[in-house]
Amino acid sequence: MGRQEKIALSVVRAIIKTSGTNKRSRNPIALILALFSAFFSLYQLALRKVRPADFARLRQKHWNVSDDDYTGSFQTEEDRSEEESLKPIGDMGFSGSTFYSTADQKYLVKSVPRYSEHSFFSEDLLTPYVQHMATHPRSLLVRIFDYLAASGSSIGRMLRLTPSHHIVMDNIMYGRAEGEQQGEAEWENWDLKPTSYFYPERDIAGGALTSEATKDQLADEFRDKIILRPEQAEDFFSSLEADTKLLAEHNAVDYSLFLVRRRAPQHVSSSMPPPAESMMVPDTGPPLVPPSLPTWRTGVASADGKYIFRASILDFFWAKHKIQPKLMTLLIKLWNVLVSKHGPMSITTTSDEYRERFLELCRSIVEIKEDD
Repeated sequence: MGRQEKIALSVVRAIIKTSGTNKRSRNPIALILALFSAFFSLYQLALRKVRPADFARLRQKHWNVSDDDYTGSFQTEEDRSEEESLKPIGDMGFSGSTFYSTADQKYLVKSVPRYSEHSFFSEDLLTPYVQHMATHPRSLLVRIFDYLAASGSSIGRMLRLTPSHHIVMDNIMYGRAEGEQQGEAEWENWDLKPTSYFYPERDIAGGALTSEATKDQLADEFRDKIILRPEQAEDFFSSLEADTKLLAEHNAVDYSLFLVRRRAPQHVSSSMPPPAESMMVPDTGPPLVPPSLPTWRTGVASADGKYIFRASILDFFWAKHKIQPKLMTLLIKLWNVLVSKHGPMSITTTSDEYRERFLELCRSIVEIKEDD
């Protein structure tokens, strides 16, 4: 069993722990052997749920997801082993995070390997996040269904060979595989953040010192418009205002808007307003869960009837007051003084300034279509 499979197995067992497992752990000899094995493990860590009651309350009370449905996504078929219920997506981005998808595509598991990021979420943002998501049903912040952390010491954890923290979150690309199998056009997606900041990979020597693969991991650009009716735009902007206010209050920067676009099932001519029923997107399972009205998680139909859009705010774990961000801020300030003045990076600016540019970006990709 390789590294990816052992990490997956650790996550699955943390999600679907049974009472039988707990009973076996009471045997002293079994407990000693388990602790010994865990300490010398390189990749398979003993994970625990952090604040399980809070996340269970969000799932059940506010998101209408039962425990049976939730854990069912992590269950295996008879001909598969436990770790096969999670499919590795790969290492993505600059953070070194690993990604997995449940076999049914409903949930993603993302590792949070940096101490500055998982300590920020644990110590600063977790409680405000839970409260915000309970009181803002139309929030664009990605829905986190569980937060897992390693318990106890191990060689793999000390050597940082495997991530010690993971989040289980919504997959707003859910339904793509099924749709494309039914002949739908390929779904498009963009990871959007302000591009006017200083990006060393792009801006030093015109990007000649960095590979194209590295530069491809920078923020995307959406070279089109989301055409919305006034009430749709108001819903979008008000959610963005509330969500980014929370993030700015807790010093978060460098988050992004993940935007998904697919063709509407029944194309409506742009010369005619779409009928009311075409504005509705059916809720058929996570992330398509109540509220029944269209949301940016379930899919909002564009005012011209051509597309269905989904959107979510991701990667809000980078906070300016943590040690690593402070060091990066100092380095960029020195660079601007001693080498060349480029201004701040998206990870070294202030949270209020980042929020302002992020909201400006989001407004710039929307075109409002007034009712005829």
